[in-house]
Amino acid sequence: MDQEATRTPRARGAVTSRPSVGTLALGALVAGLALGAIPSLHETARTLEPVGTLWVNALRMTVIPLIVSLLIVGVVSAASSKDVGTLGLKAFGLFLLLLAVAGAFTAIIAPFAFRFLPVDPVASATLRAGAHLQPTSADVSFTGWALSLIPANPVKAVADGAMLPILVFTLAFAFALAKLEPNVKQAPLKVFESISQAMLVIVKWVLALAPVGVFALAFALGSKLGSDTAAKALGYYVGLVIVLHVVTGAGVYAFAVLGGGVPLSRFARAVFPAQVVAFTTRSSLAALPAMVEGGRDQLKLPADITGFVIPFAVSAFKLTSPIYWTLGAMVVGRIYGIELAPTQLLTIALASILLNAATPGIPSGGLLIQAPLYAQVGLPVEALGILIAIDTIPDMFKTTLNVTADMGVAVVLGRRSGRAG
Repeated sequence: MDQEATRTPRARGAVTSRPSVGTLALGALVAGLALGAIPSLHETARTLEPVGTLWVNALRMTVIPLIVSLLIVGVVSAASSKDVGTLGLKAFGLFLLLLAVAGAFTAIIAPFAFRFLPVDPVASATLRAGAHLQPTSADVSFTGWALSLIPANPVKAVADGAMLPILVFTLAFAFALAKLEPNVKQAPLKVFESISQAMLVIVKWVLALAPVGVFALAFALGSKLGSDTAAKALGYYVGLVIVLHVVTGAGVYAFAVLGGGVPLSRFARAVFPAQVVAFTTRSSLAALPAMVEGGRDQLKLPADITGFVIPFAVSAFKLTSPIYWTLGAMVVGRIYGIELAPTQLLTIALASILLNAATPGIPSGGLLIQAPLYAQVGLPVEALGILIAIDTIPDMFKTTLNVTADMGVAVVLGRRSGRAG
């Protein structure tokens, strides 16, 4: 018998009526901004600000071990899989192509779009003076940036939170580990699997306290920037995220039609059920059955496409990353009055591509793992707490774009193979 049907009405009501952590965090954001704008409460805001900093620090302490362990497990597992062959390499190549295009598109549009977001320089200076900023390297030239990619001391790179050097070393270590004999690599692989699972448990504990941390951060933000200015800036960011995701989604349709040779109406019918599930649940994994069914029944894709490429794309490909990572960094820089150099934006874009497959499958996981990156490029890490709080609505569009892109890659590979129906 269905377990849901056996629950008492009281039990069912208790489950369905409890607001989610995301809803509570959004409410905490609104309340914090409103109360922070009251002059008589500014002293209270300064008292509560360390609470928000503690919450952000709790998130930051999990990120590097989580990313390193997830990347190592993912690379070694993929390299050991018999399914990862020519088809897997072709899929990965398309992932990189689309990510690069999305990143370039955002990098071109975003600086122009943020010119229309006015922020009071005095308020930004006040906000920046109270922010926890890590000094950045004086060498922001492309040559200096390129030389910093390979760490002379990986341990120091971890201590400094230098994300790109950490990623380079981690990937090199993971590929080397994958080359070892199965009986040799099994033990360290189990260790990294355990670390990743333990870190995810800690992250869930910390995210459960998001309403408290977000309220404290929003209270401080409202007291320094003003609730109206903060709300306008965040609203502008949300609107821009939605617009760029819709435009990019239209580009994915064109990619599927032109690259896969499938009629627009047919692709739209095939992907629509998965888009509905993705939009309402904010979960690409929840939309996977609908994607497989649409690919098999509507698009007549071969079994290796529906059975391997689509699940592979769901787990390792998130087209949204270079879009909202770049927009988030730019809106934070705009609010705090911090001008990001081209190499800093390039660091963010490249990290969004390299960390695509290591994004944890938890709400706002892509924002969570940016904490060391923000510290590296000189942005206040505490601003990520605000972005997490407003992520509910943008995340609907992000998940929908990811699902659409997964299906686009599948139809292109299926049609190019010449084995689709």
